[in-house]
Amino acid sequence: MSGARAGLKACNYVCALSVAVLGLEAAEGPSVWNGVYTTEQAKRGETAYLQACASCHGPALDGGDMTPPLVGGAFTSNWNDLTVGDLFDRIRTTMPLDNPGRLSRPQTADVIAFVLKANGWPAGTAELAPDPAALKQIRIEATRVQ
Repeated sequence: MSGARAGLKACNYVCALSVAVLGLEAAEGPSVWNGVYTTEQAKRGETAYLQACASCHGPALDGGDMTPPLVGGAFTSNWNDLTVGDLFDRIRTTMPLDNPGRLSRPQTADVIAFVLKANGWPAGTAELAPDPAALKQIRIEATRVQ
């Protein structure tokens, strides 16, 4: 009986360790600090933003009377620990307020690239894909985690 208990205890230990390691791997996935968009994509996003978003959120992304800013501490604290996919879904389903869903998936990804650039997150060599599942893997982090 004690051999069975020892085996069960060892199994529990290995399972707990596996869960801990998997949790660390998930936490170490890509974030907005890993250069998840390109400069060219952000430029396209600026054009789309100015056409579809600036009338409410302002040309400088600083918000308005009833609309939140898309840059700075208020934005980063609201979205900290969420994913780029969460932001993508919010834009796709609720924006622009007068015509939700007006932006195509690629345009939405481009606008997000522009927002990331405006918040000082670095550009990289690959564009943000207009794929919600892929975007759900990219964490928004207000500050770089070392």
